Amino acid sequence: MTWNRKNLGGVETLAPSASVYLTPERLEVQRVAREFAMTEVLPVADELDPQRGEIPDELLARLAELGYFGVMIEKEHGGLGLGVFEYTLICEELARAWMSVASIIARGNGTGCAGRPDLMARSARGEWIGGIAFSEPSAGSDLANVGCTAERDGDEYVITGTKRWVGHALRADFLHLLARTREPREGHGRSDGLELFLVEKERGSFPEGVTGTPIDKIGYYGLTTWELQLDGLRVPAAALQDTGQEEGQGFKESLRWLGPARVQTAARAVGLARGAVEDAIAYTHQRVQFGHPIADHQVIRHAIADMAADVEAARQLYMHAAWLVDSGAADRQTVDVATSEAKLFASETAERVTSRALQIFGGNGYTTEYSAERYWRDARLTTIFEGTSEIQRKIVSDALVGH
Repeated sequence: MTWNRKNLGGVETLAPSASVYLTPERLEVQRVAREFAMTEVLPVADELDPQRGEIPDELLARLAELGYFGVMIEKEHGGLGLGVFEYTLICEELARAWMSVASIIARGNGTGCAGRPDLMARSARGEWIGGIAFSEPSAGSDLANVGCTAERDGDEYVITGTKRWVGHALRADFLHLLARTREPREGHGRSDGLELFLVEKERGSFPEGVTGTPIDKIGYYGLTTWELQLDGLRVPAAALQDTGQEEGQGFKESLRWLGPARVQTAARAVGLARGAVEDAIAYTHQRVQFGHPIADHQVIRHAIADMAADVEAARQLYMHAAWLVDSGAADRQTVDVATSEAKLFASETAERVTSRALQIFGGNGYTTEYSAERYWRDARLTTIFEGTSEIQRKIVSDALVGH
């Protein structure tokens, strides 16, 4: 059996109900997302996650219907016209149910559109969902080390190399791909010469010149992750995205979304941690040992108090960071530090809190009969993707101490 909101009498014990950031409009956004997550996403997650199943098309359609693929797309292009704050607020609620559902909407929301109104509208409708092909076997945290090459051949580019950790690649409408068009110029950084390409494709198949192998992960089910081999993939010259920057500077454009992505990961981590704590609270009232529900034992009660405090602290950090990103008033370094601190603290908190929750479940936590193990597995990943905890510590310490 999976413990969820119904076991708690319908009360989300750790969901924020009051905050300086939460206006009535944002509270309504949160309410709708929470109701959807708990009534429509969670049952699907409980059924399909143990089977390592994919997010069903029907659920993708519901995400599109609610506008979640266009949260940050302007209303004139069919989006909700909201900010990073609302986006992350929604993602916390979705991750509370299934992290992969909170992740898939990041592959919409204007990704791969490069200012094209026609693609913006498709993205907002959930008809333009992508796979991000940046990382490689030797280029993860060190993204400037990308070795995938794109050579010009007449009116086309020929792309060759290996891409790893490409989520949703097979079911995507496009691949947003980072490749090297030339070697770095003398006196420029290693990222010089990297460009972004928009590789359009059909859902359910790879284009000619691309083959893929699913990566056998220990968690983060619902969204299949791929390693792609690109062997002479030909794309039109127009696939090279116009980022409005000097030629060979596509790498800088790829970094533009890192701040919002880190805040989103922090929100996802909070959702996971919150789910683990709420399920643990329900379990403490059901599990009887030594003649009493384990909720009566002080050691359990204090553990839950510490876990709840950690979750709320992480939430406040991500909300503050999201507010800074949206405000546009702070300098770049202030925003970078805030987003890195939020991502670092929330992801480390999620790993710690979900582990303690699993401990409260005891042996039952080490089974797939309860969702505690799902939150634990997925939380572990949040310390790695969108910049590892070590990278976040470097960003923050460099800003505080100097290079």
